[in-house]
Amino acid sequence: MKKRMAAALAALMLAAGLLSGCEDVISVDVDLTKMNSTMVYSEVSNMVSKPDDYRGRVVKMKGAFAVYPGTERNYYACIISDATACCQQGLEFVLKGNHDYPEDYPAEGTEIVVTGRFETYMEGTSMYFQLSDATMEKK
Repeated sequence: MKKRMAAALAALMLAAGLLSGCEDVISVDVDLTKMNSTMVYSEVSNMVSKPDDYRGRVVKMKGAFAVYPGTERNYYACIISDATACCQQGLEFVLKGNHDYPEDYPAEGTEIVVTGRFETYMEGTSMYFQLSDATMEKK
């Protein structure tokens, strides 16, 4: 009886430990960190030219942190270069939760990895792209 009780208790503790972090686990649909620079540049170009194919998908990318001050808010981006480093593209991201700049962000140019849901939004008559509910880690 004691062995069964101990086994059941161990199973419950293991299940609780495994499930406690499940809310933060995100399945990545498009992992740009596993592609070479030419493929990343091409994939980001596809995202911008065919946003409906990517909307709602979780994207993970690595690049340089950049901030662009706006009149109403700052815009934060992960910038990638093509293979020859002559051309740059990037995606804006919005971190999950409340964050202040510059306290909660790295220095510009710092290599980061961002994971978030690809979304579009309108400002005036222009469509923009972002990774929403994003997480960011410094590399």
